[in-house]
Order: sequence, then C-alpha cells, then structure tokens
Amino acid sequence: MPLTAETASFRFNHTMLRIKDPKVSLPFYTDVLGMTLLREVDLGDFTLYFLAYDDENLSPEEKSSVFARQGVLELTHNHGTESDPDFKGYANGNTEPGKGFGHIAITVANVDAACARFEELGVQFKKRLTDGKMKSIAFILDPDGYWIEVVPHRLEI
Repeated sequence: MPLTAETASFRFNHTMLRIKDPKVSLPFYTDVLGMTLLREVDLGDFTLYFLAYDDENLSPEEKSSVFARQGVLELTHNHGTESDPDFKGYANGNTEPGKGFGHIAITVANVDAACARFEELGVQFKKRLTDGKMKSIAFILDPDGYWIEVVPHRLEI
C-alpha cells in the first residue's frame, strides 16, 4: 500500500529483545557492535535499555529522544534471570517449537574486516562468510543466542 496522508508520519522505531544478563549483553552491543546506550529505564521488576548507532545526520530532536529516532534496539531485562539457575534462556525464534522471529541485521563498510574483528573478540558465529552459498553475509550470535546478520552496506541479492 502506498504512503498516504494517514501514514506519512509513521516510522519504524525499535525492536525489543529480552536478555538474561545486562552485564553480559550491554558490553556485547556497545563494545563489540559499537552501539551507543541512549537510555536506561528501571521500571522495578524489569529494566529497558535503548541502544542505537550514532548518526551525525540526526536532528537535535532525534538525538535527544529515543522515540524520535529510527533503528533503535530495546533490550529488556527481567530482574532475577541473571542469577536464576533454572532459567533456560529465551527462545531466539530460530528453533523448534514455534519458529518465528529470525534475526536483526547490521550493515558494515567491510564485512570481511568486521568478521575478522568478531573472530578476534571470540564472538560466536552461526554462519561464517565461507559457509553456504551467500559468501557476502555472516550471522553472529549475541549472548542470549539471538542471530545478528552482518551484511555489507551494499548487498545485491
């Protein structure tokens, strides 16, 4: 359906993933993937972490408001999961039963260099560049097992 007057202001803002332990997940997203923690909101039983990539082209409003931006990742930590020995983790959407959610994706200027860096940092791969038919994409796993597709800025498929 084409853009209409009713939907002209709509923007994709964020995706939310549940995480077991923010002390593990936040360094992965900030140090390994280079995202910036925009805001942390403790709501008692759970905490929300909003992350995104810095963009010099953002307006002052977009820079100051999580909800004025596009491409934000929200990590939700339900307090207690990090120390619960019976906690089995969250479904990543790629295993049975109930496949559904698949992955998030980041684009990089040099996918070979990015993957070499991930390798050096000990990041777990689901699919390396040398695996399968598509040699220009890789999939890494975050600490909770969510798949992150790594693709070049320009990908022809």
